[in-house]
Amino acid sequence: MTASRVPEGVRDQEPPPSLRERRLHPVTPLRRAWAPIAVLLGWAVHDMNQAQRQLSQLTGATLAIGLGVLVPAAALYGFLTWWFTHFAVTETELRIRTGLLFRRTAHIRLDRLQAVDVTQPLLARFVGVAKLKLDVVGTDKKDELAYLGEKEARDLRAELLARAAGFAPESAHEVGEAPAREILRTPPGTLAVALLLTGAPWVMLVAALVVPGFLWFATHNLWTVIAVAVPLAGGAFTNSAGRFIKEYDWTVGESPDGLRIDHGLLDRVHETVPPGRVQTVRIVQPLLWRRRGWVRVELHVAGSANSVLVPVAPREHAEDVIARILPGVAVPKPADFTAPPRRGRWIVPVWWKAYGVSVTETVFAARQGLLQRQVSLVPHAKVQSVRLTQGPWERSLGLAGLHLDTGANKTVTARLRDAQEAAELLRAQADRSRTGRKGARPDRWMSGGAGAAP
Repeated sequence: MTASRVPEGVRDQEPPPSLRERRLHPVTPLRRAWAPIAVLLGWAVHDMNQAQRQLSQLTGATLAIGLGVLVPAAALYGFLTWWFTHFAVTETELRIRTGLLFRRTAHIRLDRLQAVDVTQPLLARFVGVAKLKLDVVGTDKKDELAYLGEKEARDLRAELLARAAGFAPESAHEVGEAPAREILRTPPGTLAVALLLTGAPWVMLVAALVVPGFLWFATHNLWTVIAVAVPLAGGAFTNSAGRFIKEYDWTVGESPDGLRIDHGLLDRVHETVPPGRVQTVRIVQPLLWRRRGWVRVELHVAGSANSVLVPVAPREHAEDVIARILPGVAVPKPADFTAPPRRGRWIVPVWWKAYGVSVTETVFAARQGLLQRQVSLVPHAKVQSVRLTQGPWERSLGLAGLHLDTGANKTVTARLRDAQEAAELLRAQADRSRTGRKGARPDRWMSGGAGAAP
């Protein structure tokens, strides 16, 4: 669990008696009980030969005694971790208190929340429970409460977002979850065809079939073949069936607290794209998608792991969604991009024409890629720094690269620009960024909504 920084001594204080603490759902011990068993499985996988020798020496009675000790110990561990885990919502923060021998209290400031997602793994859907995942500014890992009752998770999510938006604590319970209006849905058939027309799964599948066979003839070592085949097969699955399962029934809805995304065949996920915190939007179009006019939209959000906005959709529908997440932004047309000078072919001989730059009143757009086209959009207000770079070969040709750094620790690069043009873009972009930040929308949830507390 990632905790916000608090003064020394505050973290371990007991909560005041008036603070109402709650426990997780009673099925949570079943989830926690797997930890001791997972440790044993990890040891067995780490040294399979030693584990096999140890198991071969065990008698039936010894194995029964071992299971008789392990199962109750795992159950007791799961129960105790659940019993000593509490959470409470105050006027300013969410507190999560854990620990049996060593107490630990995580203080998550509500004004630092940028997303609260509800996820339901397959088994959790049968039981009627859900996870609550919290994206906090300045942390790389999501905090979570697992598990809560499905209704309790959604009610708590609505309460946290209402308080984070500035609603008074006494009215936060009454605000409820803001309604959402569906603006895009990806049909499963379209998603399946799009994945089949993507090159990465096929490359991984061919590698998973060819490379292990080559290694077997070269080494005749089964463990070497398995060590190589398993990651390759896993990669092929992740890029094909895995993506289909994850992105199944992808739905984008618009609500006052941002764009809501629901997806998943086995594990159902309910996410919200934080308003005002999107740093970069990238439009990706593989070669075989161009005839159908399909694109994929990815994004970078400061401090968030959310990375996909639209898995596949016609360009006009995708651009409509981009207009909702970046109000006032129009995606530049292909004719709006300026190609690099012809001398750029000496650095990138084949696809130098694929690079391009377009600057509008609201965004800086950079294009690249021949087989897989990519257009990166950076709102001027989100640019943290601008850099100009030149290597020895570029200097001799009078070329330079322009790099725009954003708050998501990402960089958008415009390559192969004329050196004088790049210097002018550098100065102009610095001015545009300062002007853009002055008129940027606030990052708070449901900012400007009625009922917000002062």
